[in-house]
Amino acid sequence: MQHRELGTQGLRVSALGLGTMGQTFTSTASDEQQRAATIRRAHELGIDFFDTAEIYGFGTGSSEILLGNALKEVRDEVVLATKFGFDMKVEPMGSASNSRPENIRAALENSLRYLQTDRVDLYYQHIADPAVPVEEVAGVIGELIAEGKVLYFGLSNVGPQYVRRAHAVTPVTALQYEYSIFEREVESTLPVLRELGIGLVPWSPLGKGFLTGDVKPASEYPADDMRGFDDRWQGQNYDVNLRAVQQLKELAAEKGITAAQLALAWLLAQGEDIVPIPATRSAARLAENVAAVDVRLEADDLTRIREILPEGSAGDRVPAAMAERMPA
Repeated sequence: MQHRELGTQGLRVSALGLGTMGQTFTSTASDEQQRAATIRRAHELGIDFFDTAEIYGFGTGSSEILLGNALKEVRDEVVLATKFGFDMKVEPMGSASNSRPENIRAALENSLRYLQTDRVDLYYQHIADPAVPVEEVAGVIGELIAEGKVLYFGLSNVGPQYVRRAHAVTPVTALQYEYSIFEREVESTLPVLRELGIGLVPWSPLGKGFLTGDVKPASEYPADDMRGFDDRWQGQNYDVNLRAVQQLKELAAEKGITAAQLALAWLLAQGEDIVPIPATRSAARLAENVAAVDVRLEADDLTRIREILPEGSAGDRVPAAMAERMPA
C-alpha cells in the first residue's frame, strides 16, 4: 500500500482509507462480526486510515465501538479519525449542530471510550455551528491537542473562508468533503487548501455507489436510503448520469479495470494530498478498491473522463436546506 502525507503537520496515512458510515446499520450479531472482519481485512491489505463519527451510531456509539473492537489489537498501527458537531440530544438526530466547547469535550470523551484509545488521531468538526464562531472551535481543539487527547484537527463540509479562519487559530490538517468524478464542487477550494498545506479527504468517492454502475432509479430504494431523495437519482438527471457511467464503464473495460477502480484512480490522480475513504461492507469490494491504488491513468484517460463529465453529474449534490448549513 502506498502512503501519502495528509496536510503538513506530519500525518502520514495509506493512500486509501476506509469509511464506516454504513457499517452499523445492522440488527444481528453475525452482521457485526462480518463487518468487523472487513475492517480487520482492510488493515491486512495495508489500509491504516479509518474514518467514523459520533453520529454514525445514532447516539449509541455503535460505529465507534465497532471500529474500536475491530482494531484494538493494532491500535498503534492505525490512524483513527472521528467527528463531533451535532447535538445528540435533539430529535431527529442530526437536525441540530452543537460545537460549544463543553459539548466538544463531552463528545471526545465518549469517542475515546468507544474507540478504546487514549487519543483521537484526526478530529473533525463534522458540521459548522452558526452559534459558535469557528475560532472558538479551533481554540478548543488546540487545547485538546496540547493535552494529547487529539493529534490533528480536521474540518468537514465547509468552504475556503471558514477553513482560513480555523487555520489561523489552530493548524488544520485535513478537510473532508464530497469529491468524485460525479461531484467537483470542492475543486474551487483546492487552491486554498494547497496554499495552507491542508489535505483533502473525499467522502463518497464512488458517487454514493453510482460510479460502481450498480444503480437503480430513486423509486426503487427503501424509504431510509438517502439515494431515494438524492437529486442525481431523479428523472432526467438519473438518465443523464446513467449514460455517463456507462461510458466510464466502457473506458474502464478498455483498461481492464472496473468502473469503481477508474473512479478511485481518477481521484488519486488529482493530487498527492488527496486520500479518498470509500466505504464498503464487502471483503470482495474492499479488495477491488485497494487494487485501484496501483492503477495508473494516462493523460488521455483523464481528458476522456473530463469530456464524459465536464462538470460532474446532473443534479444538485445536496438539498438546499442542507447546503445552507455548509458555510463558505
